[in-house]
Amino acid sequence: MSIPTQSQYCTFYVADHLFGVGVSEIQEVIRYQDVTHVPLAAHSVEGLINLRGQIVTAIDLRRQLALPERSDDSLPLNVVVRTEDGPVSLLVDEIGDVVDIDESTWEATPPTVGGRIGDLVQGVYKLQNELLLVLATDRAVDVGASAGI
Repeated sequence: MSIPTQSQYCTFYVADHLFGVGVSEIQEVIRYQDVTHVPLAAHSVEGLINLRGQIVTAIDLRRQLALPERSDDSLPLNVVVRTEDGPVSLLVDEIGDVVDIDESTWEATPPTVGGRIGDLVQGVYKLQNELLLVLATDRAVDVGASAGI
């Protein structure tokens, strides 16, 4: 797999995992928004949010990544990413920083990052104290793939 062309990443946490999305793929980062649930939607679709008059699908990354559910007393945050089909909100636990990446620290996704997370990660960057998992947003917003459709 080739090294991504991004040098800056917007970072966020889902469970204890640090993920990054290229800054150019981010539309905005906003606090929790009320969600309208959609009957019969894929399990990872939390619902729809109204983003200044635009209806945006909200995908719970914990569900999409097959991680344990978020506790009821913890509200997610919205990382709105640009896709070919329009904006999609990824519900995450905590927002990190925008980080500048040294491309020499890029590695293919290690075999120890398995399961659904391994399917949705392009590769990793070694940061000083942790790994930055680079999220493949096109696969992360594909709720049909997680539902086996």
